[in-house]
Amino acid sequence: MFFKWLKRFMPRGLYGRAALILILPVVMMQLVISVSFIQRHYNGVTQQMTAAVQLELRHLLSEVNGAATLEEAVFVARQLGTPLELDVVLPAGDQPAADIRRLFDLSGRAVIQTLRPALPQIDAISFEDRRRVQLWAMTKHGIIKVSFSRARVSASNPHQLLVLIVVFGTFMVMIAYQFLRMQLRPIARMAAASTAYGKGRILPYRPSGATEVRVAGRAFLEMRDRIEAQSQNRTIMLSGVSHDLRTPLTRLRLALSLLDDEDAAPMLSDVDDLQHMADAFLEFARGEQVGEMVLTDPGAVLRSVLDDAQRSGQAAAMGQCEWPKGREIKLGSMALRRVLDNLIGNALRYGSMAEVSLLPQGSGFLLVVEDDGPGIAAERRQEALRPFSQLDPARNQDRGGGAGLGLAIVADIARAHGGTFELGQSARLGGLAARVSFLG
Repeated sequence: MFFKWLKRFMPRGLYGRAALILILPVVMMQLVISVSFIQRHYNGVTQQMTAAVQLELRHLLSEVNGAATLEEAVFVARQLGTPLELDVVLPAGDQPAADIRRLFDLSGRAVIQTLRPALPQIDAISFEDRRRVQLWAMTKHGIIKVSFSRARVSASNPHQLLVLIVVFGTFMVMIAYQFLRMQLRPIARMAAASTAYGKGRILPYRPSGATEVRVAGRAFLEMRDRIEAQSQNRTIMLSGVSHDLRTPLTRLRLALSLLDDEDAAPMLSDVDDLQHMADAFLEFARGEQVGEMVLTDPGAVLRSVLDDAQRSGQAAAMGQCEWPKGREIKLGSMALRRVLDNLIGNALRYGSMAEVSLLPQGSGFLLVVEDDGPGIAAERRQEALRPFSQLDPARNQDRGGGAGLGLAIVADIARAHGGTFELGQSARLGGLAARVSFLG
């Protein structure tokens, strides 16, 4: 519960999360080592080195204060400063008003914290020169300035250790990430193959990687083969049924043509219904075959379908069209025409007019087909998408029966393009609103 707010900042992809799992412990380890070990060691060594210099400074100030005159104090300071590697100026007139130290100079802070309690007479300490330390102290002969090398009070080895940790840590993380990427690559390939299969495309895939990944890959291939076998069996069965029905239907039509028109008309209508159902079975059997994915302008396809519908006397019109003219995306153009034909035909079957809208949606588009018919009750809309589903009690039966496959075919094609198909209520026309999304 406490870590739920972190999900918004977590990487979404598998590679990003794996990199985070790999890099975060290394970075945390380097921070812990840097803070808890290096800084403590750094401060400890600096304090010990500064304590040794502090003894030399105490001796120098004591001897300078013991001199009787200024000239004698200057002579004593020079005599002691040379063997102690201290540069002494007496008297000094360039004393700063306060200590001079950079904000991130941790060793400088340790030097100040060590020298000031031991030598209260120190007025100011400066680290302006990165290579030397300068301090000013009060003596009875005036202000004395003492400078010495920064290396005498500051350890440099911890900096080298920190650099080595960062450099080699980064190098090892890069090597480990390459090995991790090799382990994740088979998972990514399997995800790509499953995603493509969900859109109706079959990508070549061979299980590889760790044992668990190979097992999952083989299970995916077996599942895909079983689904393909079932789909082929369904296609063969429906194709066979529809093909076998054509011959007796043709014989019936020829036989009825010999009868009087008045007597044959009802039976010919039944034969036409059977022929329509047989064609619907065959169309449904081909429903998942979207054809080759090619660059297609959905707006041009929509205008072509509407022109054909209007030429045949159908009341189909263009609604809202925000698709840029000439923009193309990859999809099955014949599958799109089939979707439009089915939805427009379904709308005109139960209503007096159909209106089609085309709207951009992400990398794809959204088709909305609305009619002014009776619509479908909300609790029965999912049922309407099932194959061979008949909702005649809720729809207009004056326009003839159907096989109940039109919406199922649209749903199959939408899934093959990675999209969705939903039924709703038309806010403007009051009838059914069919919304089909296609991913580019």
